[in-house]
Amino acid sequence: MYRLNVAKLREAAARLGDTTVPEIYRRAGIAESSAYRWFKDEGQPDLNSALRLGAAYGVPVESFMELVEETDAESVAA
Repeated sequence: MYRLNVAKLREAAARLGDTTVPEIYRRAGIAESSAYRWFKDEGQPDLNSALRLGAAYGVPVESFMELVEETDAESVAA
């Protein structure tokens, strides 16, 4: 499973001067509510949103999405 690494996304955003969540979601063209959920670790971006973030900051998706081990409980819930 892949999860958003918020710190790495913030680093990429800061290179273009975006330091707040509103600056990030506006530049990427994603929904405000989605962005706030991700930054609170209450959800994960879908593929389209992850690609938008990468394109907005000129970085590959892999630079801010990281592979994490799934626990048995997570795999059952999915």
